[in-house]
Amino acid sequence: MTRSVKLGGGLALPLIGFGTWQLRSKAAYESVRAALDIGYRHVDTATLYRNESEVGRAVKDSGVDREQVFITTKLRPSDARHARRSLESSLRLLDTGYVDLWLVHWPPGRDELVPTWEELLSAQDEGLARNVGVSNYSPAQIDLLTKATGRQPAVNQIPWSPAQHDPALLEEHRRRGVVVEGYSGLKNTDLRHPVLTGIAQRHGVTTAQVVLRWHLEHDIVILPRSSRRERIAANVDLEGFDLTPEDVSAIDAFGRTG
Repeated sequence: MTRSVKLGGGLALPLIGFGTWQLRSKAAYESVRAALDIGYRHVDTATLYRNESEVGRAVKDSGVDREQVFITTKLRPSDARHARRSLESSLRLLDTGYVDLWLVHWPPGRDELVPTWEELLSAQDEGLARNVGVSNYSPAQIDLLTKATGRQPAVNQIPWSPAQHDPALLEEHRRRGVVVEGYSGLKNTDLRHPVLTGIAQRHGVTTAQVVLRWHLEHDIVILPRSSRRERIAANVDLEGFDLTPEDVSAIDAFGRTG
């Protein structure tokens, strides 16, 4: 549950995060409270999700020290021209003086790629965001940012699932020192696939747990989302079983077969 990867400055990013996409108002608050109660220490939100105030209130009401909760939010590309104002709004809604990670949700227009990235770096330098990164960027776009500023994103949050497994793309990120966060890993997977159900039966776990554990075997950060407490608990309970190298290879093969 505490497995993590180191970001710049030595900050630990928990490999298991709680996603909040499509969770609004009461459901967002209650789900984040449940996740923190169960043991999650990484919560992922975004300006686009319109639930930052509920996420912030849940963190505050949880009784868990703010320093112990890794909070990510994201900048909408439509807000690129006033990124600082957007972050200040996020911080007010989250009721915190900083976020642990601030991402550009999607690449803005080409002319705005570097200026937007410079705004994120400025926010990091001022302590408003402990780390900054991107989401849905290509390695070439990451290189453009790094070449222009001398500083690469800490993280790239991209879709990742067994069917989308791309070892070459993963290596491109590793070579650049960019952590991959995978999203929609369960949403984009057929959890009734016989390979997954067979592995799950052998280990006495759910197919969702198999898929999430597979991400961890590749050191890919996961962001499962649910509003049901039992699923929230199951999605973080991934240390009681080990996938064999054969299991991992069989799931990797989804990326070649679709």
